[in-house]
Amino acid sequence: MTDAVVELVTAMLAENDITVDDAISVIFTSTPDLTCAFPAAAARDLGFTDVPLLCASEIAVPGALPQVVRVLMHVETDVARRDIQHVYLRGAEVLRQDLVP
Repeated sequence: MTDAVVELVTAMLAENDITVDDAISVIFTSTPDLTCAFPAAAARDLGFTDVPLLCASEIAVPGALPQVVRVLMHVETDVARRDIQHVYLRGAEVLRQDLVP
């Protein structure tokens, strides 16, 4: 879990040319089959020490993609919403094919 969250959050920051200092708050969700760690704990290791972080569980929908962590990051930026780069890794691209180039 920790490695995957670090990979995802690092990619989100890099793809959008933002830093931890731009973050206002972050919400993490994970599918019910992921119970080994809190995703937010990995973000703390990346420097999100004074950013409010929240973890929640996804709804257990039959047939849903398993082992998924989602991140909703609220940031201060001048970038238009349409220009924000959404990041999907490790097969999660199937969740939003309309957003993945």
